[in-house]
Amino acid sequence: IEPNAMNLSTVSKGDYPKSRIVLLKKFNLKGFTFFTNYNSSKGKSISNNNNVCLNFYWPSLEKQIIIKGKANRISDKESENYFNSRPYGSQIGAIASNQSEVIDSREFLERKFKELNNYHTKIKPKRPRNWGGYLVKPNLFEFWQGRKNRLHDRLEFIFDGSVWNSNRLSP
Repeated sequence: IEPNAMNLSTVSKGDYPKSRIVLLKKFNLKGFTFFTNYNSSKGKSISNNNNVCLNFYWPSLEKQIIIKGKANRISDKESENYFNSRPYGSQIGAIASNQSEVIDSREFLERKFKELNNYHTKIKPKRPRNWGGYLVKPNLFEFWQGRKNRLHDRLEFIFDGSVWNSNRLSP
């Protein structure tokens, strides 16, 4: 249903891993881009340790791709451009949510959204300074293809700083 849904894993200050689903919004030769609140738990973890792991899994195809790399913020201009391309409601949602922060109730969030929605009917929403994109520059790809008898194919590509090296892994 969401082929661009990916599991993003980060490591917190206390060295605990955390995984969550985010949406891939762009990819090119530079890497893979997603957007979030920089003050969220994922943003804080990336600020502390920018080694991340992405995982795409498509069960109906029996395929998985694991991507390890370093996440870095993209430029403010790129973040602005993407924010301005989002649906109006998603823009307001990004402004309303202090992502990962404790709130009193669902009603609090809905009330805040409604107030901001009313305010921004006259003034175009602006991207919050604490919201933007990250580019994950890969240094490892692992491709997994499910096969009969659990004899799956696993191919790994590792960047050593100048060239990509490949390995076939045992399932």
